[in-house]
Amino acid sequence: MLHNDKARHTARLTIALYAAVLLTLLITTFWPAPVEGVSIPLMLSVKLLPLLAFAVPVFRGHNRGYIWMAFVVIFYFTQAVVSAWLSEGAAGPVILTILTFLLFSVAMVHLKVNRPIAG
Repeated sequence: MLHNDKARHTARLTIALYAAVLLTLLITTFWPAPVEGVSIPLMLSVKLLPLLAFAVPVFRGHNRGYIWMAFVVIFYFTQAVVSAWLSEGAAGPVILTILTFLLFSVAMVHLKVNRPIAG
């Protein structure tokens, strides 16, 4: 449901940022070291499932899916900011903070440029 060329560009950028956030969450599960005594599948499911629920709307460019994804991304952003603060600027949380901020911002720009043509 892309309505113009700008929407195609912002959709591609949103997909790239979405994938980057998922990849960063995956990497930070194992690096620098996994948490001892915690199930890795449980950690991955808690980290990834809330965002993976929006894979279809993001890849298809559905505006409602983008709106709901933005709400969920705010929670990831908040957690990343707190982790970056508590870890005194560790690379993983800082990168996740930047990526979630960009994902939210680009998704909002996409919603702006992908408005249906009134008619």
